[in-house]
Amino acid sequence: MPENRPIRRALISVSDKMGLVDFAAGLVACGVEIYSTGGTRRHLSDHNIDSIDVAEYTGFPEMMDGRVKTLHPKIFGGILGRRDNLEDLNSMQDENIVGFELVVVNLYPFAATIARKGVTREEAIEQIDIGGPSLIRAAAKNHQWVTVATRPEQYSAILSSIESDKATTLALRRKMAEEAFAMTCSYDLAISEYFRAESGSNEFPSDLTVQLERKTQLRYGENPHQKAAVYRIPRDSGASVVNARQVHGKELSYNNLLDLDSALSIAKSFTQPAAVVIKHNNPCGAATSTKLALAASKALDGDPVSAFGSVLSFNRTLDVETAELLVEPNRFIEAIIAPDFEAGAVGILTTRPKWKDNVRLMQVGHLLPLAPERTIRFLAGGALVQEADTLPAFQSQWRTVTDAPVEDSLWDDLLFAWEMVRHVKSNAIVLGRDTSLIGVGAGQMSRVDSVEIAIRKAGDRAAGSVLASDAFFPFPDSIHAAAEAGVAAIIQPGGSRRDDESIAACNEHGISMVFTGVRHFKH
Repeated sequence: MPENRPIRRALISVSDKMGLVDFAAGLVACGVEIYSTGGTRRHLSDHNIDSIDVAEYTGFPEMMDGRVKTLHPKIFGGILGRRDNLEDLNSMQDENIVGFELVVVNLYPFAATIARKGVTREEAIEQIDIGGPSLIRAAAKNHQWVTVATRPEQYSAILSSIESDKATTLALRRKMAEEAFAMTCSYDLAISEYFRAESGSNEFPSDLTVQLERKTQLRYGENPHQKAAVYRIPRDSGASVVNARQVHGKELSYNNLLDLDSALSIAKSFTQPAAVVIKHNNPCGAATSTKLALAASKALDGDPVSAFGSVLSFNRTLDVETAELLVEPNRFIEAIIAPDFEAGAVGILTTRPKWKDNVRLMQVGHLLPLAPERTIRFLAGGALVQEADTLPAFQSQWRTVTDAPVEDSLWDDLLFAWEMVRHVKSNAIVLGRDTSLIGVGAGQMSRVDSVEIAIRKAGDRAAGSVLASDAFFPFPDSIHAAAEAGVAAIIQPGGSRRDDESIAACNEHGISMVFTGVRHFKH
């Protein structure tokens, strides 16, 4: 296999003209002969760069509004011909086919087109490139002999190689080929997703391709010995941690990103001003109120010890009053994510001793309510795909199953606790009071253990609080523990074979209990 291949001819056909003039001028200066198509040729000519018209070379004019211009044997033969294969070389000579050692092609902007508001189906269809992907794949396939360029960012490396050696290295050609196939895969995936969305199908497809593009390399992963990077979903511009803009602070860690993602998903769940405190990917504080500062105060007071070194999320612009509260003595926050920050708030958060560059501030923009979507969890050898748990609370379908009715003053707390418990690792128990989180029992193998942890965290505040469980109680022991702590009302899915025992225990202690009929496991 040849290591270096001289570049004598280049085929150029691009929709993105960025950097093209300098690149083409550099090629010409190195003695490279350029062949180009309509719009590209006009652009080069406007900048006094000569090129040979592809239609003139093939003897076949562009037709059908440019749908057919490079799909011709004299083009593909010149790209795919193997320079060490005598039969290929004889065929090229017999048909007057010239060889192309460099193919510079980028594609119609399909993804950008469908992202525009009001774009019609016809407009989208016309932006599906046919000849471009074919040229790119042909050049990438024959990378032993041909260099392919698909992005303006690649021009510099290619031109530098040609200027120094009049050729490209095999390593460079392989790298360009790898990127070319990744690009055509991404392009086809965008088209496939467009048609799938157009059909309105909500079924799980028989084949699922997941495309991610690397946003940045991280210092390390969950632990210092693990390498890591963060990737984003192309064409996704929604409010998310990955799309958020960092307005202050040092580099985010892998664990910061996990915690911020959890915090943001909870904040999105509420319509009232809300604050959420996350530690090790579980909420240790959360609250809603009429003012953001009040919500923040209640959230931080939920578990003040755990809140130190946590991450926070808000569903409103973080104002000066809230910022002043956050920097009170004996408090420190690793990272904060919010739709926006008042200028004065940024000044407060970034100038206090101990905070300064240590706190990361993430601006996420306008928040939309949680929308139905699919989640993917990778396993060894495969993946689990499911609909996200974004089912709203249908209070009209809830049932009070105890003799004691729910007091009117407790309904807001029950709604709050029920929303929170879905975000806690199973077995999950939360205690809520005054629409704030006062106790969390997370990730225990026994449900009663989660109950006891939540009660211990709440302390004396458990008296008069409400308790939410992500799944049914298999035994009445949790009810007895809640009653001993003074819990006033319980909300849970119901559905256990021993529901009658739990109901009887509630009646024994005068506790009201609501069945929702919906389970919220989180593993």
